[in-house]
Amino acid sequence: MMERYKILWEGGTGELVEKKSRFIARTCPVESEEEVSAFLEKVRKQYWDARHHCYAYVIGERGQLQRCSDDGEPSQTAGRPMLDVLLGAKVRNICVVVTRYFGGTLLGTGGLVRAYSGAALEGLRNSRILEKCPGVQMTITIDYTDAGKIQYILAQNKIPILDSEYTDKVVITAVCPLETAEKLKAELTEATGGRAGLQETPPLYYGIAEGEIVLF
Repeated sequence: MMERYKILWEGGTGELVEKKSRFIARTCPVESEEEVSAFLEKVRKQYWDARHHCYAYVIGERGQLQRCSDDGEPSQTAGRPMLDVLLGAKVRNICVVVTRYFGGTLLGTGGLVRAYSGAALEGLRNSRILEKCPGVQMTITIDYTDAGKIQYILAQNKIPILDSEYTDKVVITAVCPLETAEKLKAELTEATGGRAGLQETPPLYYGIAEGEIVLF
């Protein structure tokens, strides 16, 4: 069954300083462990003189693939707290790497947990998250006399319109949430007395990024 879930759409950075130790977080959209490895290598090259590059990632629409690494920090003080931040935010297809520059003062296990989770949270706050919604792409073909009714119904139901064509007929392409598709079709049919031509695609995922519709 298709369900809504959030993904990382655009990576971000965040930084936290704790007792002169710098914790630099970077997030990146990923869909495979190969992409995780490539991102991790990129971060290691950028911060080549840092002591630790700890990471965590969640991949899959149900978060099926989860991994984390302390990269030399005491066990359970870095990777796991970072993973908990991602799981708490319920974001998928995301990798976060936190690079640490040691400041000369030991933080203890509690201090490390707070610092790594706090840095990961800062990176997440500065990232762009997109919700993937199950839907269908619907093509509505109507006469000009019915166009106003259809546009009103779509607006009332907050249905995103992808395209409108005006030739001898009006053809509107829209994306409808999967759970309301049948109700919408019934409403359009009733409003036009069955004159509306309705075609739909198999179920797909869509999202809205900066006001633009994204199809998956």
